[in-house]
Amino acid sequence: MGRTGSSSASRKPLNKPEENVPKVDDSVPQTISVVRRTKRSPYVWTSLLLLTIYSFRTIYQQQFEKLPIPLSAEQAGKRGFSETEALKHVKALTSLGPHPVGSDALDIALEYVLKEAEKIKKTAHWEVDVEVEKFHAKSGANRLSRGLFRGKTLVYSDLYHVLLRVLPKYADEAEENTILVSSHIDTVFSTEGAGDCSSCIAVMLELARGISQWAHGFKSGVIFLFNTGEEEGLSGAHSFMSQHPWNNTIRLAVDLEAIGLGGKSGIFQTGSHPWAVETFASVAKYPSAQIVSQDLFTSGAIKSGTDFQVYTEFAGLSGLDFAFTDKTAVYHTKNDKFELLKPGSLQHLGENMLAFLLRAAASSKLPTNNVMEEGRNSDQDNAVYFDILGSYMIVYRQRFATLLHNSVIIQSLMIWTTSLIMGGFPATVSLALSCLSLILMWTFSLSFSASVAFILPIISPSPVPYVASPWLVVGLFAAPAFLGALAGQYVGFLILQTYLSNVYSKREQVLPSIREELIRLEAERWLFKAGSFQWLIFLIIGNYYKIGSSYLALVWLVSPAFAYGLLEATLTPARFPKPLKLATLLIGLTVPLLVSAGTIIQLARFIIGSAVRFDRNPGSTPEWLGSVIVSVFVAVVLCLTTVYLLSYLHLSGAKRSIVFATCLLFGFSIATVVSGIVPPFSDDIARTVNVVHVVDTTKKYGGEQDLISYVSLFSTTPGKLTREVEHIKEGFTCGRDKPIDYVTFSVDYGCWTHEGGENGWDESDIPSLLVDNDVSNNGRITTILIDTKGSTRWSLGINTDEIKDFKFKGEEELVPVGDKNSVDGWHTIQFAGGRDSPTTFSLTLFWKNNSTKSVEANNTVQPPLLKLRTDFNRLTPKAERVISRLPSWCSLFGKSTSPLTLAFLTALPVHI
Repeated sequence: MGRTGSSSASRKPLNKPEENVPKVDDSVPQTISVVRRTKRSPYVWTSLLLLTIYSFRTIYQQQFEKLPIPLSAEQAGKRGFSETEALKHVKALTSLGPHPVGSDALDIALEYVLKEAEKIKKTAHWEVDVEVEKFHAKSGANRLSRGLFRGKTLVYSDLYHVLLRVLPKYADEAEENTILVSSHIDTVFSTEGAGDCSSCIAVMLELARGISQWAHGFKSGVIFLFNTGEEEGLSGAHSFMSQHPWNNTIRLAVDLEAIGLGGKSGIFQTGSHPWAVETFASVAKYPSAQIVSQDLFTSGAIKSGTDFQVYTEFAGLSGLDFAFTDKTAVYHTKNDKFELLKPGSLQHLGENMLAFLLRAAASSKLPTNNVMEEGRNSDQDNAVYFDILGSYMIVYRQRFATLLHNSVIIQSLMIWTTSLIMGGFPATVSLALSCLSLILMWTFSLSFSASVAFILPIISPSPVPYVASPWLVVGLFAAPAFLGALAGQYVGFLILQTYLSNVYSKREQVLPSIREELIRLEAERWLFKAGSFQWLIFLIIGNYYKIGSSYLALVWLVSPAFAYGLLEATLTPARFPKPLKLATLLIGLTVPLLVSAGTIIQLARFIIGSAVRFDRNPGSTPEWLGSVIVSVFVAVVLCLTTVYLLSYLHLSGAKRSIVFATCLLFGFSIATVVSGIVPPFSDDIARTVNVVHVVDTTKKYGGEQDLISYVSLFSTTPGKLTREVEHIKEGFTCGRDKPIDYVTFSVDYGCWTHEGGENGWDESDIPSLLVDNDVSNNGRITTILIDTKGSTRWSLGINTDEIKDFKFKGEEELVPVGDKNSVDGWHTIQFAGGRDSPTTFSLTLFWKNNSTKSVEANNTVQPPLLKLRTDFNRLTPKAERVISRLPSWCSLFGKSTSPLTLAFLTALPVHI
């Protein structure tokens, strides 16, 4: 009998048995007596794990952080794109400070863009016509059926946009076939908007200049829309598409957006027709596009909206939606500033867009409305797209994706079926137990990682201590998730070995001395194959629901399966197992890592950065929930991507070293958080807060109303405001005993102070809701007169438990009867407009038949019939003092639903 521990055996190559095990024929009595015990080098496998981590980082840098060199005007030439010139526009716009709708700063910004557009007109090629117009949009209303704006009517008035249309002089058809390029000039009140979206406006101006030198060869015109009102509910895009005569000529829409500051601007939505993204892929110099972002955006997982929704949902167009997503934590905060804009960001978007527009506008195949209608009616024509390393872009249609996925699924099922038939009952049980190891791996990994998220609010000054230092997520969540995955799979590995020992005990040709090693090798192979089975399940689900991101499941299934079939698979179950080869892992994971590693890290960074605005209704969610979501994401990614690697580690001598290093990393990260060495926020990555002087007349509905005035402080970032209040020192009290209903959202946890609340406002600013008429013939109808007392930004909530429909009038009818929806029993009208917007309105309510009978027997406070909030962008003395004393790690935060710095609340009871 051979000796398995001899010195000669130790000199043999890694993963090679001492003797080749011959193929066994059960009809011939044989005895397998020599199998070397497999033990992989700890140095090799530690190095491999480090190499995998390094590969993730390198791929991410190549795909998302490698930016082109900015070009000067001289380098770009008359027809090229120059970031240096574009940055001049960014600097000019951001120097104005915040410029929201209705502000003097926005008027100046509009005039600047108009002036630059006129310069482009003067310098255009002599065979190119450039038209420039300052368009005044009158009152209008926009109702979108999905996303953030479901259950809302978005009303606007007195908006101004700058339009620039580029046409070839001698192509008459170009005027009726145009491509729209759009972005917004306005910002929220809390930021100068370098990223969102002065950078977009700058790119458009530089593009328009370049296009004006090329357009003499175009077959289509290009319209550049510099709109206002996007931040108040996509009103700029809607007003243009509903009021301007050029809207009927548009065949394709391109929207430029930002949900961060700089970096690569990538495609994250394409609409229903694939022509635009296919054209972009064929010409883009630095392609960046991920259908994963589109799937998350359309599913509602990303709570945001862009003008592209108006172009697709309201106008029925298709096209491209680009967004800057780097530094997403600075979105709508003071840190969305010029100084933090990465060099090369505008050059990246500008060169890609210039190449796309030159190809698209010169093409005779621009989609027509009929083609787009067909595309909208067929999911099979939707595009699946993604880039590889920011250098190559792959695009194919859903029809091909379905055929490809079906083919792979059928072949995989046939292989699995054949394998199980050949292996018999033991193979079936082994598959079931290997799937059990997957379940245990997922359970342990999710539990370990989420447990840390639950305790963070207890041990850390912030429930999200990693926002300013995203690398902490590796130690806080990835380390325990990895340990959990390894432990869970190892438990399944032991269970599987127990079963296989019974199977091998019935094989007389296997001596007991080597049986243990064969069992270990067999179990290892089943764990590896279970990884393929896991990805097969995800591919089946993704294919069934036509999820574009299913390409990830495809590459993670096919590549490792191919490597295993090439290097490991045998045609007979009678052959005894050998150790898995290192080459199988390397070949199997190369393509999946190249395709997905960068996207995974970018998505993780986006989720981490979004934590600063996670609590949309402050205090309404547990403090730990945001971290739980991050931890679950990390654990899911680890379980999906390391399943093959982990199957190798159980027979590796590096397992203990890896476990020890992972525990050390986790301990270090916990110690860093507990000690506060690394602060959760910084001057450049700030916590979002709102400071609002509130004048509230809603304490009592009906009867004599009590008027209360106070300054409210709240945050959309999870966590208490204790440190911030101690720093401000303005007599704030914090807690949950003073919830505030701001109509568009509510604050369940916040801070408030009544000191100095009586100054800086006047009772003449308080809005009114007056009953003008109330009749009950053939159903109750009530007319309400609304006076916002000078406010041109307000929100009105209508109780749809009582009201079945309504119509709304200003100077003209804005919202007719019919086609309403609601969320949580409320339909909300959000109004935003320029200084000359109307401030008096008429609201006609049509009651439900069973209305006015909702008083609870237990004397529960009844919701009002109407609730109104009016906003003013001015500072009272108390609010100004509080804002001036905000710590440097805090920033005001604005969005379409946020109040400005002075807000008036009033309501009308049901029993009027």
